Order: sequence, then C-alpha cells, then structure tokens
Amino acid sequence: MSKPSYVYVIHIKTTAEKLWQALIDPDFNRQYWFGAHQESDWKKGSPWKILFADGRLADSGEIVDIDPLKRLVIKWRHEISPDLKAEGYTRCTIEIEPQGDVMKLSITHEAETEGPSKFISAVSEGWPPILSSLKSLLETGKALPGTDRLPE
Repeated sequence: MSKPSYVYVIHIKTTAEKLWQALIDPDFNRQYWFGAHQESDWKKGSPWKILFADGRLADSGEIVDIDPLKRLVIKWRHEISPDLKAEGYTRCTIEIEPQGDVMKLSITHEAETEGPSKFISAVSEGWPPILSSLKSLLETGKALPGTDRLPE
C-alpha cells in the first residue's frame, strides 16, 4: 500500500520573487488563504504555523528544507479537527520553477503513514481555491471573492 498524496500544479504569470513573497508574507497570505496566515522565520529547522484571523492555531510544524525562490518543505500537522490531528504529520513540498515569463508552482502534500488519509482528502479540497486565488491576486491584483476570510 502506498502513502496518500496530493499534487497540484498551477502556472502563474509573475516573477519568482513576487511568488515567493506571496507564499511567505503573512499580510499577503491573509488576502488569499481565507484570512489565515503563516508564521515562521523561514529557516531550516524553524517552527512553522498557520493562524486563523481570530488567532486560533490551524496547523503547525517545522521547516524541513528551504531554498528561497525555489523550494520549501514543511512538516505539517493539522491542529483543530481531532481526526485530522490524530493522523500526525504530513509533508508539504512547494516548488517554484520558471517557465518563460510564468512560474510553475507545484504543491505535493504527502501523508507519512500508509492507508487512507482524511487530511490528504481535506487538502485536496483546500489547495485549489487557495492557489487559484493566489494566481488571481498576483496576476490581477485581486484575490478571488471570499478567499480573504473563512467561509460562513
């Protein structure tokens, strides 16, 4: 049996610098990540977390590897839903690759255990609107409607 994983690839008309900044800057995150933002000092071995707008901890982990403008690997655990938290850590690899005047952004989210994963199922629903909104924000200056806050 293989470990569950989810891969999402999107092409964004931007620069590697602007895309990288959008991925790690809390103020930028809030605009397209349902009002949530990431916190870290973005160094290998450093703590990492996602906080909702109201301050609740959504996810936590550690920076496993980082190559600015190119690659970021996060050891990632969900903190709110007991079922998802019980699955333990996952690994999220974010890669940026220039392709002409666009950037190819690849997200690979992998469970660390074999068998079905509710967490991987959940991120397969979460990554598409987050990354589509990121693309819109970078290309047009506006995030997709509703991605600046948690759905009601």
